[in-house]
Amino acid sequence: MRSAEAAPPASEPELRSVKQAAYERFRQALFDGRLRPGQFVSQRELVAMLGLSIGALRELLPRLQFEGLLNVMPQRGIQITQIDLPMIRQAFQMRMAFEREAVVTAVRRLDDSVLDQQESLHRTVLDQVRTDPSPALFEHAQQVDDGFHNLLVAATQNDLLIQAYAVNAIRIRLIKLDRITLSASVLPSAFGDHLAIIAAIRARDAHAAMDAMDRHMMNARERALEL
Repeated sequence: MRSAEAAPPASEPELRSVKQAAYERFRQALFDGRLRPGQFVSQRELVAMLGLSIGALRELLPRLQFEGLLNVMPQRGIQITQIDLPMIRQAFQMRMAFEREAVVTAVRRLDDSVLDQQESLHRTVLDQVRTDPSPALFEHAQQVDDGFHNLLVAATQNDLLIQAYAVNAIRIRLIKLDRITLSASVLPSAFGDHLAIIAAIRARDAHAAMDAMDRHMMNARERALEL
């Protein structure tokens, strides 16, 4: 009778899935405020917070450091990336480069039906913010905002651009959480910018679409830098 054998090693797809799940747990901890920009944490604290093994965390740390989401500092621990002026400028510069390409592609590829749906979503939120500016509405508005930009980037069908954008989007989300969360004063301007972008794409005017996106990026950057 054979003795019990050790479990077979995980396959490559399974390992990728486990690593991605660990990455998503870290990202969610940033977004829900359990991890804050500039905060110092130990490996032990991260293991407990994220529900990971120490081995899984140590495999994850090089990726997070490479992507600029944290710094591993000898004798001091792990510092979550700080929101400072150079980081804001660099993150928005990257975003502008990505989304200029995305909006030009969208002019060629996005159907009017998709644009109609996006315009309807934005106008509904703008109508609601005038009568019921509730936390639930702003949470929904943030989802509409993220969904719009993700739609444009996905239209490029460029995996390298999409992956790089996703990493930078985490930095942008941290900046928003720290400085420019949607509010009754910010939302109309931001969504007005979106509607101008949608109109330019619908007109199939690449130059107008790029100009509208540039204005939107500069407006968002200025809101972040002024605080």
